[in-house]
Amino acid sequence: MTFQPESLDPEEVQTRVDEAVADNRVVLFMKGNRLMPQCGYSAKAVDLISQYVDEFETVDVLPALPHYREALKEKSDWETIPQTFVDGEFVGGSDILEELDERGELEATLTGAN
Repeated sequence: MTFQPESLDPEEVQTRVDEAVADNRVVLFMKGNRLMPQCGYSAKAVDLISQYVDEFETVDVLPALPHYREALKEKSDWETIPQTFVDGEFVGGSDILEELDERGELEATLTGAN
């Protein structure tokens, strides 16, 4: 038996992206999931976010990667995965999260604390 990825059409993916961004304070679109990231950048993003917030949503883009890339491009104009959104606004990928953390700004970005 071979693994068959979930088949999602572009409209379903767009709806999932829109709802995830609208319904979650912090959402990470990543390869894999929070417990089992499937790339180093996704793992780094999970680690960085987890330092400051316990509750955040993750969305595995691998089942329909081309469709997720297209849907996310409309929201962020960012080409790579992972992508982090906070309060509906695009923050960045793991490199941006890392830069914010190094500058001491990531916690405030993720929690809304000033």
